[in-house]
Amino acid sequence: MTQFTEFTLLPALQSKLAQSKFITPTPVQAGAIPPALEGRDVLATAQTGTGKTLSFLIPIIEAMHKANQAPAQPHSGHRQGSQGRGKSPFALILLPTRELAMQVEQAYRNLSLDAASQAALVVGGLSEGPQLQAIRRGARLIVATPGRLEDFLRRKLVQLDQVQILVLDEVDRMLDMGFKPAIKRIVSALPAQHQTLCYSATLESPVTEVVRDYLRNPVRIELGSVLKPAENVRLQTFEVTTDKKLPLLEHLLRSEKGSFLVFVRTKHGADRVAKRLSMSGWNATSIHGDRTQAQRSAALRSFTQGQHRVLVATDVAARGIDVAHIAHVVNYDMPKMAEDFVHRVGRTGRASKSGVASTFAAPEERGDLRRIERALKITMERFRVKMPLTA
Repeated sequence: MTQFTEFTLLPALQSKLAQSKFITPTPVQAGAIPPALEGRDVLATAQTGTGKTLSFLIPIIEAMHKANQAPAQPHSGHRQGSQGRGKSPFALILLPTRELAMQVEQAYRNLSLDAASQAALVVGGLSEGPQLQAIRRGARLIVATPGRLEDFLRRKLVQLDQVQILVLDEVDRMLDMGFKPAIKRIVSALPAQHQTLCYSATLESPVTEVVRDYLRNPVRIELGSVLKPAENVRLQTFEVTTDKKLPLLEHLLRSEKGSFLVFVRTKHGADRVAKRLSMSGWNATSIHGDRTQAQRSAALRSFTQGQHRVLVATDVAARGIDVAHIAHVVNYDMPKMAEDFVHRVGRTGRASKSGVASTFAAPEERGDLRRIERALKITMERFRVKMPLTA
């Protein structure tokens, strides 16, 4: 498919896509949408930033609209009134983090066709009240993180016995975060017959177990290597001692244009680097697990809108970040694993745009750097830092 207009979609949905300037589908959209529209299970290995969200929202919106237009069918197991006018959730999207869930729910609202097809955002860190109200009003889509949704299920505050489409997005990250038991309990509450769309950056053994247990004869979509940085990201590494990292970062900020996403190892480190940058006159903020949800949302919003040029983040907090047009990713602290390196640098160079990823490595970390290069079959451009740095 070279244009969204080539998909067999409702005219109203085509109009929404055109209004939102979605013209040409990305490879994951072109591969996943047709079989998903046919009701097939889909297994896609794709990194963040490849257009996954639209590839599952379009089939959900299309199928939901058709279900809403169909005459009501009697169902002996359906408990009238508990979901508001007898409506139950039609689709469920599970994601690893609050931030990612919030972004997906916003994308759905931008494209939704029916005022009656409201979505419920079910995540930890936010008040339960509005989430439960949305469910009771008859939300047709639930966008959730596994922990909060499992809690609602345990307390019998939500019913999933009418769900027709399940999306497992970034399932590898959900498993890394210990959500496998929660996912199992949630899936057991769904009807035996339902469609599953599964997305993962890797297909390591925990993910293959999920695929075996929850997908039926899926259409397989693989976008290049699942463990390789995008080709349009320039990879460079600087050998630099720890005490010279901050001056090097400021040198890059002076030398290059655009926004910077800076990865550090610890929560304390994120605050310290952001504070020192701010004291030097740079617009910097931080995001990590010790900040409240309101603080994290505010930091992400100010970075997305350009009020802060620099966002300093830990790996866990950054998993939900989906911001377009990040010009430069900096590995201020070396990632522990090659997979973490791919996830970090994948935040730039998105949607076919170019980007730069710089890795700061101390002399004693040369071996770690070489291990990452060997694992990913890449060679980074190397620079040795000489002081003092100039703009």
